[in-house]
Amino acid sequence: MKVAGRPGEASAGEGIVIRAIELREVSLPLVRPFRTSFGEETVKGAILVRVESDAAEGWGECVASPLPRYSSEWIDGAWRMLENVMAPALAGATIGRPEDVGERLGWIRGHRMAKAALEAAVTDAWLRSRGLCLRDFVGGVRDRVPCGVSVGIASSPQAMLEEITGYVDRGYRRVKLKIEPGRDVEVVRTIRRSLPTLPLSVDANAAYSLADASIFEALDELGLVMIEQPLHHEDLMEHAKLAERLQTPICLDESIRSASDAAAAIDLGACTVINIKSGRVGGLVESVRVHDAARERGVPVWIGGMLETGVGRAVNVALASMPGVTLPGDTSGSDRYFSEDLTAPFVVEPDGTMAVPSAPGIGVEIEPERLAARTVRQVRVPP
Repeated sequence: MKVAGRPGEASAGEGIVIRAIELREVSLPLVRPFRTSFGEETVKGAILVRVESDAAEGWGECVASPLPRYSSEWIDGAWRMLENVMAPALAGATIGRPEDVGERLGWIRGHRMAKAALEAAVTDAWLRSRGLCLRDFVGGVRDRVPCGVSVGIASSPQAMLEEITGYVDRGYRRVKLKIEPGRDVEVVRTIRRSLPTLPLSVDANAAYSLADASIFEALDELGLVMIEQPLHHEDLMEHAKLAERLQTPICLDESIRSASDAAAAIDLGACTVINIKSGRVGGLVESVRVHDAARERGVPVWIGGMLETGVGRAVNVALASMPGVTLPGDTSGSDRYFSEDLTAPFVVEPDGTMAVPSAPGIGVEIEPERLAARTVRQVRVPP
């Protein structure tokens, strides 16, 4: 049996009954610090959600950060929402299809990362109960996806260049550089001189304003694949004004929280590329809708990352197999971030591709001993 290409196109059949939901906060040391315009991370903290149903269990990952820098969500806030509001709303419920999760939680405004984690866990259990894989559920058309890598702000251009060269030697097909005011044009120019043919993009994480347009005009001369989220995360109109001044495509990340946001951004001319992050848009189902809205308008998408463990990475890689995903995403190998992941590692092959899991559900299994060693706290709903 195979899901017919899109969420909701398969008959629901008998639903699964949610018996309990377990939350675990985990902490994994990063193999190297990761710095953006928001700050520096040395440890990856995340909430893992485990759904127990009458038919199978499922896992999801909440990508909220320790502090609300990237978005208004953060780990402690997401934990409270999941434990006190969302998990009780689903415990005991019968889920006929994954879309039911969003419909049951639709009365809750915002908290997309928490919703996405719970939806992923339910979807994993639902798919496992039917022997189906996530790639087919989202309409994936590839069994391998091209990989890109995101490089944080380093102490010097030379240090950044050494790190990038290592990734290029390992086959990564696209490199994204984090930039911030004072560490932008000259750094990127130094990298471009050394690697003139490398597919290269930059990500500002909303650190600039339209008054900084001259910086982006200078970057426009460096043959970049795209400039990601240069301006404020709630802005579309000024992105459209900036886009008129540049040849380099503008990609939006933080500004896109839904399919309707994606459609508006494209129609206004605010971007010609979209980064999809399942947590940012509220889950797998909405990720597919964003993909479809962009594809209908002829705009390419790619799958972003949030330093996920293997649980979240499995979701990202499945989404990267969709037909409209035409650019390498932040689908780096596990060893880019962790000396030991919570699942079997995701591996980038010498040709710069990664296998899409094809086992039922999200296609990966948690290693219990590793999970226990990295668990900071846990709770079960109902107790």
